[in-house]
Amino acid sequence: MSKQKQICVYFLIVIIPTIISVLVFFNFLKEREKAETDRHLEWVASIHKKQMDQFIGETMISNNILAVSFEPMLGQLNSIKATLIKTIDKDPRYGGIYLLDQNGNIITGTNDLLKQYNLKNMQYFKEVMLTKQTVVSEQQEKLVNGQSVLAVATPILNETDVKAVLVSHIRIDYIQNIMKLLTPEQTVTFVNAKEIPIFTVNGDSITQNDDSVVYPLDRLPWNIVLKKDYTIYENVIKQTFIFSIITFVLLHFLYLFFKYRMLKKQTIMERMQNEAQKLELIGTLAASTAHEIRNPLTGIKGLVQLLNEKYTDESDQFYFSVIDKEIARINQIVSEFLILGKPTVQKMQSIDINEIIKDLNPLIYSEANLYNVQYKVHLTENPLYIKCCKDQMKQVILNLAKNAFEAMASEGTLELSVEFNDHFCHIYLIDNGPGISEEDLANIFLPFFTSKESGTGLGLVVCKRIIEAFNGEIKLKSKVNEGTMVTLILPLG
Repeated sequence: MSKQKQICVYFLIVIIPTIISVLVFFNFLKEREKAETDRHLEWVASIHKKQMDQFIGETMISNNILAVSFEPMLGQLNSIKATLIKTIDKDPRYGGIYLLDQNGNIITGTNDLLKQYNLKNMQYFKEVMLTKQTVVSEQQEKLVNGQSVLAVATPILNETDVKAVLVSHIRIDYIQNIMKLLTPEQTVTFVNAKEIPIFTVNGDSITQNDDSVVYPLDRLPWNIVLKKDYTIYENVIKQTFIFSIITFVLLHFLYLFFKYRMLKKQTIMERMQNEAQKLELIGTLAASTAHEIRNPLTGIKGLVQLLNEKYTDESDQFYFSVIDKEIARINQIVSEFLILGKPTVQKMQSIDINEIIKDLNPLIYSEANLYNVQYKVHLTENPLYIKCCKDQMKQVILNLAKNAFEAMASEGTLELSVEFNDHFCHIYLIDNGPGISEEDLANIFLPFFTSKESGTGLGLVVCKRIIEAFNGEIKLKSKVNEGTMVTLILPLG
């Protein structure tokens, strides 16, 4: 694999998937955390909203009850003052309660903090006089003792006229202390309709902007402002960083596995190319030397036959027979080289495979008896035609049968069967010999590979070349101490 191709594969398998997965994971976590934060802020707002509405509602009801009670006794200031003092003694929310006349002057109250003040210019006093309804001030007041309060003003009516105004000061610190118990770590700011902060719980005031969330109150035209928690993004970034490392490492494993597979495939391809080159080399040698070897070999064979006829001595005949056998062996090797050489035009015919095997059976039975092996044959009932060269097909079957006989010990069994399967002819040669090891099985079809002492290592290579020339396929399965099965798969013709 070239360096440029390796870089492209690395980007496709590692870099790009890592970037995409990290972005998807980050966005998923961010949206999830955002949704959880929104739910939390909504929960916080609902608690404070409920508390504030309840708190203001209770104060307004208390003011209304006192206003109704005071209307017939406006002249009895001592009694009113005593009632007001009892009220604030029972409820710590109050910083003071005061009775004002129509001009905003203090008539009486629970303390003298407002004795020197006139409240007619206060916005809430003007609204009470105008609307004749209870009004809550929209901003806090700072008293002379440094206490911050909210004013709740309620009119005391005589039929339709405002006779006096009852003003209750609610302590801001009291409200803050209660709300701190509800959410000790959450900063909450209450703002009026003009977005001016009234008071804040837990920290500095929060302004309404893109970093805040606003929730309205029910009883008052106020809003609760909560700040978005950006610390969640720190958790998201941390988790995304860990995820990116894990993803990067896993994708590297995937890349290494893919690279290993590519290298393995490349090795197989190179091995096949080497085999092809070997066969090509053999073909070149065969084409250039086979005929040259056969010509003098024919002359030698003729001269040996003449000498055989001239010298009839028993010892001489023995030597002539040995020479004749060796010449035949040389002829067989030359024939194998010719088959491995450049392909020649073969006369292909449509022949019944059953007839080919029947022609071979006498030879195979004879060879089986020689090796003391039992031979069984199973043919199809109907003719099964394949397109092949008859002599070469016989050569393949005889070669495979001979290999089986040579591999088996005495009293072995060889089964030859023919079947029709999926528009193909299947020929099986099964023996119960010693089998072939996995290491040898991987090299069985390599030129010159042999486990025999006198073998050339070309027999199976020749068989494979012949079967492939017939557009067929040869398969070999074997297990040590169990036997071997050779399968020939040939198209019907």
